[in-house]
Amino acid sequence: MKPIGPIPPAFADQHDMLTIAGRTADAWVAEHGSPVFVYDFGGVRAQVERFRAAMPRGVRLHYAVKANPYAPLVQAIAPLVDGLDVASAGELAEVRVFKPAAAISFAGPGKRDAELDSAVRAGVTLNVESKGEARRAIAIGARLGVAPRLAVRVNPDLELRGSGMKMGGRASPFGVDAERVPALVREIVASGADWRGFHIFAGSQALDSDALIETQAATLALAARLAEESGHAPPMINLGGGFGIPHFSGDRPIDLERIGAALHETLAARGAMLADTAFAIELGRWLVGEAGVYLTRVVDRKESRGETFLVVDGGLHHQLAASGNFGTVVRRNYPVAIAHRMGQEPDDPVSVVGCLCTPLDRLADRVVLPRADVGDVIAIFIAGAYGLTASPSAFLGHPAPAEVLAGAS
Repeated sequence: MKPIGPIPPAFADQHDMLTIAGRTADAWVAEHGSPVFVYDFGGVRAQVERFRAAMPRGVRLHYAVKANPYAPLVQAIAPLVDGLDVASAGELAEVRVFKPAAAISFAGPGKRDAELDSAVRAGVTLNVESKGEARRAIAIGARLGVAPRLAVRVNPDLELRGSGMKMGGRASPFGVDAERVPALVREIVASGADWRGFHIFAGSQALDSDALIETQAATLALAARLAEESGHAPPMINLGGGFGIPHFSGDRPIDLERIGAALHETLAARGAMLADTAFAIELGRWLVGEAGVYLTRVVDRKESRGETFLVVDGGLHHQLAASGNFGTVVRRNYPVAIAHRMGQEPDDPVSVVGCLCTPLDRLADRVVLPRADVGDVIAIFIAGAYGLTASPSAFLGHPAPAEVLAGAS
């Protein structure tokens, strides 16, 4: 049998029936059907408050919309954060009603001219990913008679050690190689564009606090060097994020307070070139991941050649990450529970499989859980980030799950 990941603290100590935002899992399913994603906004709010308490005063908090673009969630989180970061014109169109244009930034390679046009018209900050993209944005701004707001996304000559997805220190479609950045900054400033600074993102889903501390310090040093070499102080530096949350057995949470204390020292020691620069940290899964629970009902209990399968009405078309098919090399189990038997002794070796016609559709592979039968509800945790919209929801034509935001008022 294989271990499961740690159930998030907000749910870990519950007994018998799982409750989410004060209501039982059965009640959520009865009202919204199965499967259903339930997002407890109380958990999101608590993460924002913890960030504010731990980080140096004045460090801005941005929400990476791609983590979970569910409109009611974005609407609720927008007043609590300082900025929204989007990765497509579609996301931009959805969120611009929730935040002023000056508080929205747009990153991602391969922006089409129509996307650049919409971003320039809207007045959001474009994190340009190449010299060619910068020049296209400048040309569009000239045609519109608008000075585009441009920051340079830097492909740093460093990587976030221990991160789940490394975004620096190598050839990359993301950002401009660090050594090419100063010349591009000078070109942007000379064009008359509104120069907004740097976006430097070295990796994601890191659980090594020392690595995060080292990377933030190295990022500040890199930004200072690029500013000196370009001759232009950046108004803003987006330090990226990379804060991970525990998903798998053996994972431990980051020490946010220690990271914040170290960043305070790093910022206090920064050079004159960055004296007037504002700083932001961009977070997605750390803010919303643990607040989400995916509830799915058992439709069959099947024995096959010595193994037991709990077949549910959900699957990887809603929860690709939990199935082990989204960015993981070795398949490991997300935290999972039988919703009405929280805290009870596990005694039933099973695999939880979805309803799709593919052997990849396993939400829990060879785990030991309390007994579950047809009609029981299974909870998959860490469902608040990279869930529905990061999954092949159209695959095989199964119905879409419900989504519901709880506790936002």
